[in-house]
Amino acid sequence: MGQACGHALLCRSQPPSSEIRGQQVFLRPEESSAPALTTRPSTTLSEHLQDVLLQLAAVVDVRSLRIVLRDSVQELIPSTECVCVYTLEGDSRLLSYDPPHELPQEGKIRSIVDQLKRCQCAGLPSSELPEKYRICLAAPLTAHRRAVVIPILNQERNKAITVLLVGCNPLSDQDELHLNMLEKHASVACVRVQLVQTSYQRPPLSPSPIQSHNALLHFEASDRDYSELDRNILQLCGELYDLDAASLQLKVINYLQQQTQSQCCCLLLVSEDNHQLFCQVVGDKVLEEEISFPLMFGRFGQVVEKKKSITLQDISAEERRQLSSMLGCEISSMLCVPVVSRATGQVVALACAFNKQGGQRHTEADEHAIQHCFCYTSTVLTSTLAFQKEQKLKVECQALLQVAKNLFTHLDDVSVLLQEIIVEARNLSDAEICSVFLLDRVSHELVAKVFDGGVVSDEEKEFRIPADQGIAGHVATTGQILNIKDAYSHPLFYRGVDDSTGFKTRNILCFPIKDENNEVIGVAELVNKMNGPWFNRFDEDLATAFSIYCGISIAHSLLYKKVHEAQFRSHLANEMMKYHMKVSEEEVSKLLVTGIEPIKEIHSCFAEFTYTPRSLPDDTTPMCILSMFEDMGFINTYKIDMQTLARFCLMVKKGYRDPPYHNWMHAFSVSHFCYLLYKNLGLSNYLEDIEILALFVSCMCHDLDHRGTNNSFQVASQSVLAALYSSEGSVMERHHFAQAIAILNTQGCNIFEKFSRKDYQRMLDLMRDIILATDLAHHLRIFKDLQKMADDGYNPKSGIHRSMLLCLLMTSCDLSDQTKGWKTTRKIAELIYKEFFSQGDLEKAMGNRPSEMMDREKAYIPELQISFMEHIAMPIYKLLSELFPGATELYERVAANREQWTKVSHKFTIRGLPSNNSLDFLDQEYELLQSQGAFGSDDHCLNGCLEDIEGGRGQ
Repeated sequence: MGQACGHALLCRSQPPSSEIRGQQVFLRPEESSAPALTTRPSTTLSEHLQDVLLQLAAVVDVRSLRIVLRDSVQELIPSTECVCVYTLEGDSRLLSYDPPHELPQEGKIRSIVDQLKRCQCAGLPSSELPEKYRICLAAPLTAHRRAVVIPILNQERNKAITVLLVGCNPLSDQDELHLNMLEKHASVACVRVQLVQTSYQRPPLSPSPIQSHNALLHFEASDRDYSELDRNILQLCGELYDLDAASLQLKVINYLQQQTQSQCCCLLLVSEDNHQLFCQVVGDKVLEEEISFPLMFGRFGQVVEKKKSITLQDISAEERRQLSSMLGCEISSMLCVPVVSRATGQVVALACAFNKQGGQRHTEADEHAIQHCFCYTSTVLTSTLAFQKEQKLKVECQALLQVAKNLFTHLDDVSVLLQEIIVEARNLSDAEICSVFLLDRVSHELVAKVFDGGVVSDEEKEFRIPADQGIAGHVATTGQILNIKDAYSHPLFYRGVDDSTGFKTRNILCFPIKDENNEVIGVAELVNKMNGPWFNRFDEDLATAFSIYCGISIAHSLLYKKVHEAQFRSHLANEMMKYHMKVSEEEVSKLLVTGIEPIKEIHSCFAEFTYTPRSLPDDTTPMCILSMFEDMGFINTYKIDMQTLARFCLMVKKGYRDPPYHNWMHAFSVSHFCYLLYKNLGLSNYLEDIEILALFVSCMCHDLDHRGTNNSFQVASQSVLAALYSSEGSVMERHHFAQAIAILNTQGCNIFEKFSRKDYQRMLDLMRDIILATDLAHHLRIFKDLQKMADDGYNPKSGIHRSMLLCLLMTSCDLSDQTKGWKTTRKIAELIYKEFFSQGDLEKAMGNRPSEMMDREKAYIPELQISFMEHIAMPIYKLLSELFPGATELYERVAANREQWTKVSHKFTIRGLPSNNSLDFLDQEYELLQSQGAFGSDDHCLNGCLEDIEGGRGQ
């Protein structure tokens, strides 16, 4: 931080107009109106502020003033996001040139300006701001952003002469101090610039590139010379009212020929992209086809770049020959002067004068006359050129919009679409004939079955040509547009067809049709321009834009066809699925023939946590589901039709595939554990009835159509499921929910059909959230919130607490096999790793590296099981026991199983599973300890787990 010299600061001064430039003046401290900060014993200025004030002291023109003011604010207030500068023109107009617009005469901003003091607010009306500044200035702004309106005043007139709109953070005390000083000195700079402007009576001429600096200083034109030039230019300006750029150029060129006494003049216009020079008018002749050539054509590119004039002596013999060809006469002298835009400072054209009368060379006076002319006419000329281009673009856009409308109404049939493309292309370009070819990549041929006369019939053979021959083949190969002005002189044109048919091909415009990947998918060929000698650059631009619409419409038409085919295949697959998953009335009747079996008749311990549901035979599980529905009171409470419920249960059972673990028996076990939670933990005191029903149904459906692979595999293999759901996450879980909805939507399976609309929607929302909660990644994300809920105390009236509790209960149900005895846990591990290793084998076949737990060559099962129990299972049941004291035994049993895995790990000397895929050998030590009374009973048969299942109910 640099100190200001003494107590003197740069400030406003009012020097005589003759001494305006380059003066610096200083303000005594007592003259400054900046408020002193209480936290600072003395006023200090940063080095940044000193630099800013020095820059303001040197400003003498409006353009520099705007730039310095903008940069000054950004320098002094680091949080600045944008600065819009308005300067006063006339009595009340405040104008900005970035972008060009005027501050509204009425509105919030103008009312703030009229108060003549700085104001910061939470945003300005977007209707009063140009689009560029709305994002950082328009209301409402975020809490940490402000819009600041800073009027710069002419103190003598008590009027705002400049206004700054600033988007930044709320102003600090330091910012306020800096802005006070900036406003003081900006006021001086603005007044000075106004005085400088009024001191000029005529527009300044661009410095002459031909003259040396000293020569330019000593170049004098008499008052009479100026008066004559002014009269002539005033007369010319009065005639420049045409909206046609060519007519304006004719008048300007005629004026230049008279003033420079030249045989011929022309304007070489610089294209907007600065890549080309083009000429539309030469002398008194408007060219039928504008001449264009690269910007770097000889020395002319240097004129544009360096803004220095050249003469005939500066160009090469080849350039001289080409110019003579363009003019149609020999060149004896030449003067080329850059025309610089007063708005942008860029060269917009080159004014060329040729062959001065009398065989003389062009002089400095000629150059001065040309510069003087374009001081007044360049703006009119460039504006007219821009207007003419905008008119062409407007016509082109309107035509292309109509083309898009016409094309996109014929996506259902490619042949009709191609016929429409031919019609539209012919109309846009005024061509006599149009042909469209599609590229067959298999045979490497261009294929046409649509012509001007229509579509070929099925009996006729479509027209095919090699994709690398002829004009169309050249365009298909190169991907570049080809404009042939004289077809018969072009080496790629074959005139044999014309000779045999009598048709005469004069000119051709051939352009590629590309898809969204920029790959050529076809070629369109336009023949014979009807309203001109050949296809021009405008036709090329139009064809390029048109080809984009063609490519999109053709690609969409082909995609539309594929989608239709896919829909038919999907419909067929759904029919097949419904056929194979169909539940017959006989099956429903058989399930209900004896009525619902009471829970006590299934097993005396069926409602206890120690019961193992896998001990039940598979064919008895649907009846057990009905029994649990009945025992929990759902059937009576929600008036569920028995036929519908039976059909729903059978459909859900059939909706499961048969992987080793994620099958129907797993879903039944999970549903049974939900029933146990209801019976033993008093869930009705914690949840609403509809939430308990949603939890139980979600347990039944939570793994529907599981394929034995996880979410990561679906994404890595780019499966159909990943294509449907990967953007939303939890691929498999979303599929399980979708399958549940599909079953509910199947005729005769909607167990919620008697729900009100509100309850039905809530039930579906609950099922979606509960099933998505089975993704362990979701559980890990919310675990801290669950722990906080347990620590703070569960509130059954809180919707958030009930929603989190449902997620926790669903996860505890999903992992409930870990709460059973050792043999159950060990057998479940065997099933899980069979499934994991099958996925790992698939990943290896795909060339991917599976994770350790999926790799049968690397997985050490005891270590993986211990880690899973310590980091996932035990925290879940610990949390459950904190919320439900009756769940303590679940946590203790999981902990005991974890200890058992530690005890048997020394027997596990291999990676993966043994050759017989069995972990029975781990039971020897367990049975020894059990015989010594170390464990409780675990005698239930594991249905779906053991190879030698016995028939009948569990013990």
